[in-house]
Amino acid sequence: MAAAARPEQEEDDLLDSIVMADVRFHGEGYQEGFAEGSHAGITEGKCYGALHGAKVGSEIGCYYGFACTWRSLLQKCASEKYSKKLKVLDALLGMIQNFPYEDPTYAKLHEDLDKIRSKFKQLCSLLCVHPDFGLCDKDSGLAF
Repeated sequence: MAAAARPEQEEDDLLDSIVMADVRFHGEGYQEGFAEGSHAGITEGKCYGALHGAKVGSEIGCYYGFACTWRSLLQKCASEKYSKKLKVLDALLGMIQNFPYEDPTYAKLHEDLDKIRSKFKQLCSLLCVHPDFGLCDKDSGLAF
């Protein structure tokens, strides 16, 4: 036959559950908060990555369109004085075509992007083109 629980033991269990409730609720709250924060962080990270990936893609697309346009213009008037410009242009196009668009974990992504920007600036300098492609001017408001 099982021994009946002593009243002192029941009192100790009741007091123990009251005293330990703070620790238990703190642990449960932490776990719930951690799970919710992880989910929110993943969602926010995906949005941030998509936004900045689109910006990089748009920037590289602009460089690519610029280079292709100038390539077709310079090929029409092929001469010795355009050979350096064509060489830099081909280098820029090669860098753009070899850029790892599909691998966001690529370790040298920012380094390669900086090289493309530098090559683009070099090309603009050779072509005597100002590389300011802003869509809107901040000071475009009317002033009296």
